[in-house]
Amino acid sequence: MSADAHTTAVPTLRQRRRAVATQEIVEAAESYIAEHGPHALSLRGVARNLGMTVQGLYHYFPNRDALVTVLVTKAYEDLAAAEGYRRWAITHVERFQLLYGAPLRHYAAPHDGPTTQAMHRMCAVFQREMFDGFTTAQLAAADTRGLSSALQAHLEPLFPHGPETLPPPASALLLGAWGHLHGLVVLEVFGHTSFIGEHQAEIFHMAMRDLLEDIHRRIPYGTEGDSETVLG
Repeated sequence: MSADAHTTAVPTLRQRRRAVATQEIVEAAESYIAEHGPHALSLRGVARNLGMTVQGLYHYFPNRDALVTVLVTKAYEDLAAAEGYRRWAITHVERFQLLYGAPLRHYAAPHDGPTTQAMHRMCAVFQREMFDGFTTAQLAAADTRGLSSALQAHLEPLFPHGPETLPPPASALLLGAWGHLHGLVVLEVFGHTSFIGEHQAEIFHMAMRDLLEDIHRRIPYGTEGDSETVLG
């Protein structure tokens, strides 16, 4: 094989300019969401804030759905890369609402597209924090108090896990833990636990510590870990 086959093509000037313009549009859209909320997002509003026509913006994003897909994908990726799920959510409230608030009207994410892949990458972070150090056999033997055969069959291919899929008992534990964690975060993001004041973080960390300890007790011959850094 020639050396040329290993050479990465250098983007053309036009491609570099397009990449810069696309990034500016995405950042402007994120700012627009932060100011007006995700449901107010419009190409016309973003274009106006950038000082360009909506027709000019169509050269980069043919419709609102294309821009929303990029925004949702980026939000999932930023959330997955964040040091703490809760801290990212309460710091980026409107972007969190874009992911987990009321669905945007008339928007449908591409089937198995970039938003799905980004969500899977975030899920992999949760899997690592919950199950790192456990073998597949241990996860398959986790005590989930008798999953129905129908639910086991549904969970079997749901989450990738190394060269195979996450065993159904572990998938059930993962979904339950995510619901618990996410529920506490949503309550805080939407202001429902504001009466706790500055103690909201402590309540969250206590709940996550207890949850993780309970999960690890259900997995035979496991060792417990500490996921407060990533989840908090």
